[in-house]
Amino acid sequence: MEKDKLLPQRIGVGIVLLNENNKIFVGKRIDNPGNYWQMPQGGIDKNENFLQAAKRELEEETGIKSIKLIKELDKWLEYDLPENLLGKIWNGKYRGQKQKWFVMKFLGKNNEININTKNPEFLDWQWIETEKLPYIVVPFKINIYKKLKEELQFLKLD
Repeated sequence: MEKDKLLPQRIGVGIVLLNENNKIFVGKRIDNPGNYWQMPQGGIDKNENFLQAAKRELEEETGIKSIKLIKELDKWLEYDLPENLLGKIWNGKYRGQKQKWFVMKFLGKNNEININTKNPEFLDWQWIETEKLPYIVVPFKINIYKKLKEELQFLKLD
């Protein structure tokens, strides 16, 4: 499917949300059967900057507002969809995503988390250790999660 390589990547954001123990928030997607989890992520609306998009996506997917920005990662992280998903996701307009990632600290309590949102994406959520990141995600996102795990090792987290 060479024509799919001509499709652009969707520009988006991702959020590594850390709790007080520096564990990472992950949700189990409603639309993906199997034991796969992911961090909050999404697209950018018109006239929205990356940080605004990250905060909006986090709130839309989890209800979370009590956060502090730790770092915006310098590098873009990208992935391409596997062939069986091309043409099905995002109305077939994109071949994958190019994402700006943000590391944030969750300042609230777990009862602030509400995945039963207006347009729910997750059917369950949990806090996981950083080391588990590459092992919980769909295969086509593993490289992004490995890079994020490396980035977190260089941050001085209190």
